[in-house]
Amino acid sequence: MDSEDGIPGTLKFLSGVTWRLLVLVAGLVVIGIVFNTIFPVVFALFFAMLVTAWTSPVMNLFNRIMPKVIAMILALLAIGSAIVLVLYSVVTSTISEGPKLAASIQSGFADIEQWLQTGPFHLDDADISNLLEQAKGVGADVAKGVLGDALGAAGSIGTLIIAGSVFIFGVIFFLMAPAAIWAWVISWIPRKASHHIDVAGRIAWDSISGYTRGIVIVAFLDALLVFIGLLILGVPLAPALAAVVFIGAFIPVIGAPVATFFAAIVALAEKGPLIAVLVIVLTIIVGSFDGDVMQPLVMGKAVNLHPLAIVIAIAAGAIALGIVGALIAVPIAGAVYGIAKYVTGRDPEHPFNDEPEPQPVAAA
Repeated sequence: MDSEDGIPGTLKFLSGVTWRLLVLVAGLVVIGIVFNTIFPVVFALFFAMLVTAWTSPVMNLFNRIMPKVIAMILALLAIGSAIVLVLYSVVTSTISEGPKLAASIQSGFADIEQWLQTGPFHLDDADISNLLEQAKGVGADVAKGVLGDALGAAGSIGTLIIAGSVFIFGVIFFLMAPAAIWAWVISWIPRKASHHIDVAGRIAWDSISGYTRGIVIVAFLDALLVFIGLLILGVPLAPALAAVVFIGAFIPVIGAPVATFFAAIVALAEKGPLIAVLVIVLTIIVGSFDGDVMQPLVMGKAVNLHPLAIVIAIAAGAIALGIVGALIAVPIAGAVYGIAKYVTGRDPEHPFNDEPEPQPVAAA
């Protein structure tokens, strides 16, 4: 239907939506540029939030029988000790069985190379050499990207000290006075929008904290299931392979299957093609159990994203920030999705309206 000025109403509607989206994208770009300029500080604060999500339940438990400051210190020591213990177990297992693991993987790739020559593909040495060179190039690019991320995150000594100080003080104040910090942030928001910012912030925090706590449990269960399966199948180097799966599981959907691929290579070299196929079946079973049972049960609605959306988020995060982006992409995407559901009125637990006044933020 045409309007009085002769412009179709549909065109007016689409143009209105378009310019609003352009303004929104421009605002996000400006925010991204600012965050990129002070990336070490932003990353330190974000990592402080993750540590707070792990520590706050333990601190609240200790706080029932002791003062808050002592409860915070003991909770940080408990979480820190748990992280060190897990890292020590993973590193020790990997180092002790690393040479055997490398030899088995090399032998497995040799078996695959022989199959490519004698199997249905009938590839010659030149074709296989080209494939190996391409694989080495991809591996070198990945390693270079990981090393670049590590060096970029560390930066200069001064930047590292500043980021470390922000992280330490961030954890302390996030644990001791979360309500006061959030109330101060909300006080700078115009009154008309403060309620919506308050609710959106709560939704984002619930998503990030729920994912952060849940992914550790999911990664441990993935590694445990793979470890038990490899022991049943008689695949050697099960502890080291389970450690690889544990690390890979921190990248949802694709991390654990890719890590379990190395277990299949080891099984091919040590036990033959039948056991290797059974390891691949084990990967499919663990992946299905992970996506259909463990993540919904452990994380609940923290990251209610379709697997395709998770893969796209991980890819975008990896392109933007490398391995660091791949690790933090999913909780951020889950928070953005939760906020989007709220502002579009599709969240039944948080109806979008302008009537309620801002409420004090509860302690984490």
